[in-house]
Amino acid sequence: MAKPDPGTAPLLAIEGLRVSYGPVAAVRGVSLAVRAGEVVALLGANGAGKSTLLRTISGLIRPRAGRVHLAGRAIDRLAPSRIVRLGIAHAPEGRRVFGSLSVADNLRLGAAARRERAGLVEERERLLDLFPILRERLRQAAGTLSGGEQQMLALARALMAKPRLLLLDEPSLGLAPLIVRAIFDALAGLKRVGVTMLLVEQNVAAALELADRAYVLRTGEIRLEGASAELRADPERIAHAYLGTGAA
Repeated sequence: MAKPDPGTAPLLAIEGLRVSYGPVAAVRGVSLAVRAGEVVALLGANGAGKSTLLRTISGLIRPRAGRVHLAGRAIDRLAPSRIVRLGIAHAPEGRRVFGSLSVADNLRLGAAARRERAGLVEERERLLDLFPILRERLRQAAGTLSGGEQQMLALARALMAKPRLLLLDEPSLGLAPLIVRAIFDALAGLKRVGVTMLLVEQNVAAALELADRAYVLRTGEIRLEGASAELRADPERIAHAYLGTGAA
């Protein structure tokens, strides 16, 4: 698939976003953009504001200031259900599958907000081809799956909404290296077919290998941004932005 044209208007545009928990500022004037067909990584240590930023995009947190636009439309004051219907799907940290429901029922719930019901069966089959272990577990309760299988289900459930933008929060968290590789191989397959993603991930190497561009957050502010290839070639610069250490 052709790479996103840097001259096109972004699908997601965030301008001057500020988010606080009471008196504590979690996101401090963040501006970023994601273009259609692009994978953008959001990197940073624990507490940098990455998950807060995703939760604000999906409407779970209201910002104190700034704007969030999806395809030119302001969404920062909309309810989460409305944001889902406009085309943003959020695969949260910790997977949060419906443990008492079957894998098949979790997938059905992922498609609940879709206006266009045609093609649901085909979409499910495509995702089961992407995550074949889920096909073997369709009747099994989601809570009995392994951590890696639950992460695959969380991704597939989000994708059942056929989103314009997929928000991914720490998809590799707590998983064995072989499972992490399988998850990122699946994400690379999604990238090849044009799925737009904003990825929060502490596995810097895997994130930069997948992403087209990246932003590094520290204490709620963007400290570095650039093409992933350029950032991979300058690890000291990433370390400085990430933790405030190393060369500037």
